[in-house]
Amino acid sequence: MKILKFKKTKSNMYEITLEDNSKINLYDEVILKSNILYTKEVSLDELNKLLNDNNYYELYNKCLKFLKTKMRSIKEIRLKFKDYSNEDLNRVIDTLKKNNYINDDAYLKAYINDCVNLKLVGPNKIRRDLEALGIKESDINAYLDTISNLVWQDKIKRLVDKDIRSNHKYNEIQIKQKVLNNLLNKGFYKEDIMDYLESVPISVPKDLYKKEYFKLEKKLSKKYPKEELDKEIRIRLRSKGYEEIVD
Repeated sequence: MKILKFKKTKSNMYEITLEDNSKINLYDEVILKSNILYTKEVSLDELNKLLNDNNYYELYNKCLKFLKTKMRSIKEIRLKFKDYSNEDLNRVIDTLKKNNYINDDAYLKAYINDCVNLKLVGPNKIRRDLEALGIKESDINAYLDTISNLVWQDKIKRLVDKDIRSNHKYNEIQIKQKVLNNLLNKGFYKEDIMDYLESVPISVPKDLYKKEYFKLEKKLSKKYPKEELDKEIRIRLRSKGYEEIVD
């Protein structure tokens, strides 16, 4: 089949017009690897090979674009371009690894260093997030073990102090539970959180207990007779951590 025309389109692409007036777009790498610029002819088998090669270069260029914004793990590449064939994906990933565009070990270290330096998250969250990105747990743990526990303790201190300052509507037990849940969700170890929580004083507004009592009194006054109302309020306050005040 004769090639009637080569036309440069966007970057790295050529539009090829065939003798039946059909048109195909090929990457310049594909054209340069073939002889069609000189022969200006292509057989059906050659055309199929060109199109297969073109799929590979299309995927490769898309991966490079995907990697421009930030580092990616191999699993991220596979998930992003899962609609391509495994053969092309494997070829592209091998090329990207060879050219050092992707490297899960470097990705792991960069990710953890960013979390340590820029984020208030703990080792458990880092581990979960990296495992979801396809990084081996053993590799994650090996690098996390190089981070001093003082780093996590400092982050815990900053978060606990901030949470305590911003909680003015709760008693000490409630505050500790809320702070504990918040920091567990952020991936810190429970033992480290509790160690600091037990060492820091928590100031509770003096009128908080009275406010809670009167709020419950208003809520329950229609449900309980007067002789039972006080008892029910006390029970509920105890369940919320006000025992030392009510009793």
